Amino acid sequence: MANTGNTLLALITGAAIGAGVGLLYAPDSGEKTRKKLKKDAQKAQDNLNKRYHETSSNLSEKAKKARVDFEERLEETLSSASHKADDILAAMENKLEELRKQNAKLQKDKTGKSSGSSPDKAVV
Repeated sequence: MANTGNTLLALITGAAIGAGVGLLYAPDSGEKTRKKLKKDAQKAQDNLNKRYHETSSNLSEKAKKARVDFEERLEETLSSASHKADDILAAMENKLEELRKQNAKLQKDKTGKSSGSSPDKAVV
């Protein structure tokens, strides 16, 4: 993009210098020189417009491609995060089930020992 800006600046500068030199060394009359300058200015303007449209078209295409690429990466990231979240939830559910079984066993052992003389212990 900076290269395009430099090219446009060089084009405009070249046109201005060319017009100035043309005025100084013009062998033609003032009317012919003005017509030539007008013609050259029109060519420079047309060339500038053409380059502007090419550049804006290229930037538009690059922006669209970058957007599609970003959306694809975002979708991949969200999908990966979703799978990881599912794995974490499954692991937590398994651990919770183990803790429930362990607690049930401790409760069962507690009821069997509470008939003795030892004080009750807290179950965590």
